[in-house]
Amino acid sequence: MSRTRLRLGLGATALLTATALLPSPAHAEATADYAITVDPAATGPAIDDTMYGVFYEDINRAADGGLYAELVQNRSFEYSTADNGSYTPLTSWAVDGAARVVDDDGRLNERNRNYLSLGAGSTVTNAGYNTGIRVEKGKKYDFSVWARAENGTTLTVSLRDSAGTLATVRQVAAKGKWRKYTATFTATRTSNRGRLAVATTAPAALDMVSLFPRDTYKGQSNGLRKDLAEKIEALHPGFLRFPGGCLVNTGSMQDYSAASGWQRKRAYQWKDTIGPVEERATNANFWGYNQSYGLGYYEYFRFAEDIGAMPLPVVPALVTGCGQNKAVDDEALLKRHIQDTLDLIEFANGPVTSPWGKKRAEMGHPKPFHLTHLEVGNEENLPKEFFARFEKFRAAVEAKYPDVTVVSNSGPDDSGAVFDTAWKLNRDAGVDMVDEHYYNSPQWFLQNNDRYDSYDRKGPKVFLGEYASQGNTWKNALSEAAFMTGLERNADVVKLASYAPLLANEDYVQWRPDLIWFNNRASWNSANYEVQKLFMNNTGDRVVPSKATGTPAVSGPITGAVGLSTWATSAAYDDVKVTSADGRTLLSDDFSGDASQWKHSGAGSWTVQDGQYVQTDAAAENTLVTAGDPAWQNYDLHVKATKKSGKEGFLVAFGVKDTGNYYWWNLGGWNNTQSAVEQASGGGKSTLVTKPGSIETGRAYDIDIKVRGRQVTLYLDGKEWGGFTDDKPAEPFRQIVTKDTRTGELIVKVVNAQDTAARTAVDLGGAKVASKARVTTLAADQDAVNTETDTPVTPVTSTFSGVSGKFTYTFPANSVTFLRIKQR
Repeated sequence: MSRTRLRLGLGATALLTATALLPSPAHAEATADYAITVDPAATGPAIDDTMYGVFYEDINRAADGGLYAELVQNRSFEYSTADNGSYTPLTSWAVDGAARVVDDDGRLNERNRNYLSLGAGSTVTNAGYNTGIRVEKGKKYDFSVWARAENGTTLTVSLRDSAGTLATVRQVAAKGKWRKYTATFTATRTSNRGRLAVATTAPAALDMVSLFPRDTYKGQSNGLRKDLAEKIEALHPGFLRFPGGCLVNTGSMQDYSAASGWQRKRAYQWKDTIGPVEERATNANFWGYNQSYGLGYYEYFRFAEDIGAMPLPVVPALVTGCGQNKAVDDEALLKRHIQDTLDLIEFANGPVTSPWGKKRAEMGHPKPFHLTHLEVGNEENLPKEFFARFEKFRAAVEAKYPDVTVVSNSGPDDSGAVFDTAWKLNRDAGVDMVDEHYYNSPQWFLQNNDRYDSYDRKGPKVFLGEYASQGNTWKNALSEAAFMTGLERNADVVKLASYAPLLANEDYVQWRPDLIWFNNRASWNSANYEVQKLFMNNTGDRVVPSKATGTPAVSGPITGAVGLSTWATSAAYDDVKVTSADGRTLLSDDFSGDASQWKHSGAGSWTVQDGQYVQTDAAAENTLVTAGDPAWQNYDLHVKATKKSGKEGFLVAFGVKDTGNYYWWNLGGWNNTQSAVEQASGGGKSTLVTKPGSIETGRAYDIDIKVRGRQVTLYLDGKEWGGFTDDKPAEPFRQIVTKDTRTGELIVKVVNAQDTAARTAVDLGGAKVASKARVTTLAADQDAVNTETDTPVTPVTSTFSGVSGKFTYTFPANSVTFLRIKQR
C-alpha cells in the first residue's frame, strides 16, 4: 500500500467561517494574546514518513479477546495456573455430563499438549469473552474443531443465548484419528451473550474448538477483528512495533520443548508463533493471562504490510526487565537467540529458496516483508549487562544483514542512573538508534517540550517507543499534543514515536491509559487517539521554522503540607518535625500521644505503637497520611523512619496540596532497587531525580528535606543525597509549522492547553497564501473522557476565510487546532 503525505483527516468542507463550528470560550473576555512568527525562507528538519507509528503489545487482552478475531476463549484447553492462579484447563467452559482435560500421548501434536476427552451424551459450552460471544444478524461465522473418535460420533454444534438459538444447529460426523472438521453458521439475530456448545453422541477427543467471524479485517483467515484493525489503519501509522514490551524481556529464555520441560513462563520468541495454529506453542502472558499465539509473527508482518507500516519487531536480549532484572549467563542459549534473530530476518526478507523464506511462502506470502529495523531488548534495568549482549546481536546482524538497523534502548525511565549509563554506552559504541520510554504526568509533558532541543545531532537517533501522560482525559491528550510539537521540531533527532499501550478490553485492564478501548460489541477512540490521528494524518514532510510568544510564568515557592506513606511495606515513623526557614516550629510530633495531627487519605492501616506511627499492612499501596498547612513554604522536614517488613522502603511527602498534587521522596522503591523524587500533578506522576539504592529492614534512618523557594535538597543520615530545582514552566501554548510538499500546504498546528482562549497574531513571514484554510479542531473540557456511548472529544472540520500574510486567529480554550493553508 503506497503512503502519501496527504491524509484524510482534513477533508474538503463547506465554506463556513471557523467560528460557526468551533467551540468558543465561556466568557468573551477570557482570552490571552499570543504571536506566531513563521520563517518560510528557512529550512527546518525533514520529517520521515515513519515519524509516527503504533506499538502493539498483548496487554489488556489486546490479542486473544481483542485484535485476534477468535471468539472462543481457551479453545485448546491450555489454560493453566502458570498463566493465572485462578485458571484451570476448563476456564471459560461449562460441562454437562462427563469431560476431562488430558495430557498424554493421545494429544493432537507434541506442542499442543492438552485436549478434551468428552463422554458420550455430554456437552461443553464456551462463554467467550466479556459478556459472551458476539454475533450479528445475517453475518456468517466459521466453526472448526479437531476431533478424534475411533468408533465414530456425531457432534452437534449450536450457538445460543438465554433467549434461545442464534443460528441453525449444525451436525458434524466425526470418525477415526485426529482430523479437522468445519461448519458455518449464519446468525438469525444479534446477541452479545452468545454461547457455543459442542455435544457428542459417543466418546470423542476435541481440540482447537474455534469460531471466527467471516467478516474479518480484509476477509483474511485466522484474521483480525475488523473494527479494531480499521481504527489502527485509520491512524496511517508509519511503523508497527511488536510484540512488546514486557512480553519480550520477562520469563524464561528457554524454548517450548521436552528438553526444557515445556516451560510455560517464557519470553516471547518468534518461532513459537508461526506455522499452523494448532502446532503453535502456548505461553503465560506477563500481564496475567494466557497467550494462544494464534496472532503471531506472520500475522504481525501481514498486518504491517496491510496498513502500509514498517514492521519493527523486538527480540529478547537475554536480560529480563519489568521488575525481574536478571541477566542470563548461558553462552549456548545466547548463541541460539542470536541465530533465531538472523532466522527472523530471513523469514521476513529471504527468498523462497531459503529455509525460512520457504516457511513464509508456505504460510501464504512468497514476497518478502521488507524488514529494515529490528530492536533487541526492552527497558532493561541492567544497562551494562544488557549492552554486552546487545553488542553481540548487533555484530551478528550487521555482518549478515548490513542494511538492517539494530535498535537499542535506554531503560524504563526518562532520566536517572540507568538512563545515563545506557545512553553513554550507546553513544560510545555508535549505535544507530536508541529507544526511550516514559510515562509521566501532563505537567511533565508541558514542561518538557524542549527535551530534544539539546540532543546531539551527530549521536544516535531517538525512537520514542512508548510514552503517555497517565490518563485518558482531554487534559492528558492536550499535554501529549503539546509535547508532540517538540517531537516534530526535533525530527532530525526523533525519527520514530509511538503512544502506548494501543488497545484495552474494558473488562480485562492491567494498564491505563490506552489509545483504543473496546468490549465484545463495540470499540471507541480515546481523546489521546484523536490527537494521535490528527498528527499522524497531517504530519507534513519538513518543518518550517517558527516561533511563538510564551505564557507569563507564574513563579513562586513550592508550597504544601507534609506526608508519610508506604508501598507494599510496613514501616514506622517517629520524631517528625517541620521548621520554617526563620526557625519557627511548624509541626512537631514524637507520637508519645495520639496521631490527631495526621489525616489518613490512602490505603493501609496506621496506628501509634510504642511512640512510633506505624503503617502495619505490608501489602497496601500508597498509604498516604498528611499533616500541616498546604500554604507552608521554605521549611525543613525531619523524619526518623524504620522499615519493618515488605517489598520496598519509605515515602516521605512534601509540598502536599492534595492527594493528587505533591512531591515525595521514594526511598527503596521499585522492589527496593532505587530511590527517587517523584512529583504528582493532577494524579499523574513523573520522576525528577533517581539513584540506585535500597533500604534495610530494622534499621532506623534519619531523613531530612530542605525546601527553599523552588529548590529542594535531600539528606539521608546527615549526608546530602541529592536535590533538584523545579522551575521549568508548564507552557500551555505550543506550536509547530510543517510543509506538505506534495499539496503545497503549510500546516499550522497549535495547542492551547489552558482554560483561556488564545487570540493569536500569525505572521507567515511573507509567504503568499490562499485566503482560505482547512481547519480541524479538537476542543473539550479538560476532564472530558470518550466512552462507548459518549465521545466529547471529536474532530470538528471547518473553513477559515481570513487567511493572509498576517492574520489573527483565536484558538479556543483547551484545544488542538490544525490549519492547512495553501501556498500560491
